[in-house]
Amino acid sequence: QVHLVESGGGLVQPGGSLRLSCAASRSIFSIYRMGWYRQAPGKQRELVVTLTSGGSTNYADSVKDRLTISTDNSKNTVYLQINSLQPEDTAVYYCNAVTDGLLNWGQGTQVTVSS
Repeated sequence: QVHLVESGGGLVQPGGSLRLSCAASRSIFSIYRMGWYRQAPGKQRELVVTLTSGGSTNYADSVKDRLTISTDNSKNTVYLQINSLQPEDTAVYYCNAVTDGLLNWGQGTQVTVSS
């Protein structure tokens, strides 16, 4: 099992950028897959992007041209850089890790895009 803590959310104007962080309680090097999901008010949680330990990524089509997932193994942290934010990107963004057959979620970080 792994404990995940997201940070970096906030209020941003349309067209702006944010970098979200997901700090894991243990080395992410051995975690099978990590990723980001989001849930907008009144909607189901949806995939944003996943990254496997082998380096394979899976991006949601709606955001793939605007974001980058990266890792810092020395800090046990996964980052999500989102550019050209739009009001429809407003959601709670959750970090996710699949390891040892278990699905782990963070508590989420709120991203609000508004002028």
